[in-house]
Amino acid sequence: MTIADIESIKVLKARYFRLMDTKQWHEWGQPFTVDCHVDTSEEMVRNGLDPALGIVDGRDALVAHMHQWVDPARTVHHGHMPEIELVSATEATGVWAMFDLVQIPGDQPIEFEGYGHYHETYEKDADGRWRIARLRLTRLRVENRA
Repeated sequence: MTIADIESIKVLKARYFRLMDTKQWHEWGQPFTVDCHVDTSEEMVRNGLDPALGIVDGRDALVAHMHQWVDPARTVHHGHMPEIELVSATEATGVWAMFDLVQIPGDQPIEFEGYGHYHETYEKDADGRWRIARLRLTRLRVENRA
């Protein structure tokens, strides 16, 4: 893996955060492979929901899922201290420390800060672009603010 590959993956993840927080859902899906797998089941369990709701396969399904769950909220996401490792010329893994602030409006508004990690696998496509193939979110701490 070259420094250029590492920097490309960092830019990819920065784009993921920015596009999610600005609710640009069509563009937000582009950092993912078409057949991506995303696991936020721990988040569902934390909220008293069926963990299966946090398993999503495929870019189109993921964009629809995130639009439904995240669009009503105001979010701020940060990713820090990436640990990116080459597996092959076209595959890499990464772990990112994360922080997010989530505010969900409503009759009983919800606001929390979360701290944890993104565990990811990346694939380089035929055009030489890195994409997120697998993502698993784990949280170490959640602080309710509202």
